[in-house]
Amino acid sequence: MFPPCNTMSADAVVIGGGSLGCQTVYHLAKMGMTNVVLLERDRLTAGTTWHTAGLLWQLRPSDVEVELLAHTRNVISKDLEEETGLHTGWIQNGGLFIASNKQRLDEYKRLMSLGKVYGIESYVLSPAETKDLYPLMNVDDLYGTLYVPKDGTMDPAGTCTTLTRAASARGAMVIENCPVTGIQVRTDDLGVKRVKAVETAHGTIETPCVVNCAGVWATKLGEMAGVKVPLIAMHHAYVVTERIEGIQNMPNVRDHDASVYLRLQGDALSVGGYEQNPIFWDEVSDKFAFSLFDLDWDVFMQHIEGAINRVPVLEQTGIKSTVCGPESFTADHKPLMGEAPEVRGFFLGCGFNSAGMMLGGGCGRELAHWIIRGRPEKDMYGYDIRRFHNSLTDNARWIRERSHESYAKNYSVVFPFDEPLASRNMRKDPFHQVLTEQGCVFQERHGWERPGWFNKDGPAPVKDYDYYGAYETKKNVNYKYNELLGKEYTFDFPPHHDVIKSECLSCRHGVAVFDMSYFGKFYLTGPDAKKAADWLFTADVNKKPGSTVYTCMLNKRGGAEADLTVSRLEPGTANLPLAPESNGDAYYLAIGGGVAEHNWNHIRTVLQDQGFHCHLTDFSEDMGMISIQGPKSRAVLQEVLDTDLSNEAFPFSTHKVVNAAGHQVRAMRLSFVGELGWELHIPKDSCLPVYNAVMAAGAKHGIINSGYRAIDSLSIEKGYRHWHADLRPDDTPLEAGLAFTCKLKGSIPFQGRDMLEKQKKEGLKRKIVCFTIDEKVPMFGLEAIFRNGVPVGHLRRSDYGFFIDKTIGYGYIRNPDGGVVSADFIKTGEFTLERMGVTYKAKAHIRSPFDPENNRVKGIYA
Repeated sequence: MFPPCNTMSADAVVIGGGSLGCQTVYHLAKMGMTNVVLLERDRLTAGTTWHTAGLLWQLRPSDVEVELLAHTRNVISKDLEEETGLHTGWIQNGGLFIASNKQRLDEYKRLMSLGKVYGIESYVLSPAETKDLYPLMNVDDLYGTLYVPKDGTMDPAGTCTTLTRAASARGAMVIENCPVTGIQVRTDDLGVKRVKAVETAHGTIETPCVVNCAGVWATKLGEMAGVKVPLIAMHHAYVVTERIEGIQNMPNVRDHDASVYLRLQGDALSVGGYEQNPIFWDEVSDKFAFSLFDLDWDVFMQHIEGAINRVPVLEQTGIKSTVCGPESFTADHKPLMGEAPEVRGFFLGCGFNSAGMMLGGGCGRELAHWIIRGRPEKDMYGYDIRRFHNSLTDNARWIRERSHESYAKNYSVVFPFDEPLASRNMRKDPFHQVLTEQGCVFQERHGWERPGWFNKDGPAPVKDYDYYGAYETKKNVNYKYNELLGKEYTFDFPPHHDVIKSECLSCRHGVAVFDMSYFGKFYLTGPDAKKAADWLFTADVNKKPGSTVYTCMLNKRGGAEADLTVSRLEPGTANLPLAPESNGDAYYLAIGGGVAEHNWNHIRTVLQDQGFHCHLTDFSEDMGMISIQGPKSRAVLQEVLDTDLSNEAFPFSTHKVVNAAGHQVRAMRLSFVGELGWELHIPKDSCLPVYNAVMAAGAKHGIINSGYRAIDSLSIEKGYRHWHADLRPDDTPLEAGLAFTCKLKGSIPFQGRDMLEKQKKEGLKRKIVCFTIDEKVPMFGLEAIFRNGVPVGHLRRSDYGFFIDKTIGYGYIRNPDGGVVSADFIKTGEFTLERMGVTYKAKAHIRSPFDPENNRVKGIYA
């Protein structure tokens, strides 16, 4: 197993021989990293993989997940067999999604429209057509079904064996019965912690890279290296029936409304699902291999009832075996991937929420890219460990409550405006109480409570989590917030559409105040701060102190890792939290709060990789921020701030420290909604007095509070980008229409510049386009875009623009023949958008249909 000296070295050590470990080692070897070792403490699949149901569905409400699943399917059904001559056990028997109501079928129709962009065959069937396809099914209570003929079933053992054989043939080493006993971490010259070696009972492997694919044991493995792995283990079960006459070759079934799945297993069925009262496995044991728990029939019986309703013959069918094993679940039902913030070279590939088999191929490939090239190919932010704020990842209450809710809601319809009820009020800004009293309906982002919209019927505070009444918890009664959330559960315009309309139009015609305190607020200082700023930011941020610049940060492939504003500060003594101490260059970074952790880690990683001597400090919790926007904003603020706010004295994209009602604040003339306006960055203790002064001065101008639902609408109307919607790590600024943020005319090098220059020279093969439609129908993103009847992309983001009174959508389009997407290509095409199987004529715009000359931002209101 190990050489006689008991020490060996590897370029990467993958720990865990389940679906993810085997897929990762296979893809690493396939990408050319041959000196790689897979360690399994028992035998392959011994943890949670061996008892998985192994279902693969191709359609999910996320374009990235559709692509990940497609790759898994290709590896299992085609690539591995071609490479090894071995059959993985793939069975293509199709998939059937059951809808018992209109909303559920609407959700499936959304998936069908997205599927057309990716060439995934699917059909909406009537109850009668469903009966023809699946004669044993009860269709009396059906609204309709979605049938996907090329879905299927994977065999865990066959798949993992074949993956490791293919990896071994390329030089990878697979070692079973080899538990890991420790992970050595070293600290480099810059004080950065890095992986050094993996210790086992049989010897030590020196390596700069560890991949934690240990499933429910991943938290313990993380602890060995000082890495937080926020997942929790639960019992997850299914039963296998005796033989059923006539079930052969039937598709697998997901009846989401009954929270049950039926998987074909030869001439029998496996029956499982997700319940509201899953059993937590709190004492995770290292001795648990190829082991099961006793099935708790009180918990499981609801799935049997749902299954019998759907396939009545099951009532007369015996149960051959029960399978109840551990599975790992996470706070948002998405995996944990990427490099851990605490230790460089320690990667996560765990927390797969019982979807490790079907996501394994796509995620294994992305992990291989991450390890070898420093970035995944696709936009993996939704799975990246850095999507969670560091204050949450070891918070036991947050992990437990949020994971429970994600498990219980796994089969719920995915609505556009849903919010969690679990683990709320974790991070509150200084305005939280006063806004609650004014009817604020909060959204949760990154642990923060941020304003969503303002309810006219009084306060709707968020209460403590009630576990949906499970575990003898008393259910919350008269829970207004939950009732308002329930009304959001629609694919139509929500009932308070007009409330959001009035918030938007008050901003467009008068003045509105937005609480944006959840923003990340960082200072970049130190001897190499200017060098770092030049390299990190696409725009030239080294204008004179007092300037504020909107910019992107890129990865090595030219993709946008962030968009933010960077303000150049005067050097001088500290005036914290408003200004850091610096005797040289200093910058203030303001970043959307939901992605602050991601940005923080991106900047830190680049500083480390480049060896820049800088200080990055976080003052996010020490300051609040309100944005006062609209044609009357100057009149309101002129009463509050002790400085001249005229265009000449305070131009757009500048900032200064001023007095507001006797309190020092940093005022910035910026807008994220396309109006005249200022942001006030305010020390925590001064927030309420300044807010009260603004509201008092604004009373005669009709000032109102407004929330992020209005910001979403106003910003899409103006054509401003949202990172992780219209702008992702797989989009370049050129494709996103943000070439103006890139200092390509000068010669200053910045990360990703070479890729942008190459792309500029070759022409853009994909490009973001704005679409409007005349019919008044809501769209939410993922709708298919057709040019002359051919699918060319899908909407990334969509909202209603109340000023222009139209539905607006933004999406990236490709040229079907692989050519350049030119202005002419856009202008000469006839575009339609498909929503739930219905197509609508769309108008494509090269520029924003709202204020394309940018007059309003300049304060010019004709």
